[in-house]
Amino acid sequence: MTATAKNPTKLVQPYLSFEGRCEEALEFYKQALAAEVLMLMRFKESPEQQKSEMCQPVDENKVMHASFRIGDSIVMATDGRCSGKPNFQGISLSLSVPTEAEAERFFTALAEGGQVVMPLTKTFFSPRFGMVTDRFGVCWMVLVAA
Repeated sequence: MTATAKNPTKLVQPYLSFEGRCEEALEFYKQALAAEVLMLMRFKESPEQQKSEMCQPVDENKVMHASFRIGDSIVMATDGRCSGKPNFQGISLSLSVPTEAEAERFFTALAEGGQVVMPLTKTFFSPRFGMVTDRFGVCWMVLVAA
């Protein structure tokens, strides 16, 4: 749900900086999580063509801003400053799914090229819960809603 003039609300959305690998990440999430890219703007498409040391990458074809949907959630993304070193420490994205089969499928897809932190297992709060860091360094917690 987004804020409107008639229905103001607070909304917190993750904004991930892939530091030069945004387009690759979007394609990965489309395959792994059935993500839908809602919007993508490259630096060269910006209506403001001011050059800034803080914002402009060397390659103007890189992603300035993108948004994508996973289920009912919107995630925003960018190539940022294209340092080649994304850093997602101290944050995880939690993916809640209705079935154990979906948890297995998404967890396995996210783990491809990444690293399993905690294998999917039964816990006191979920029939299946696991943690995986994907190939871009984003930590995901996958769980079946109890």
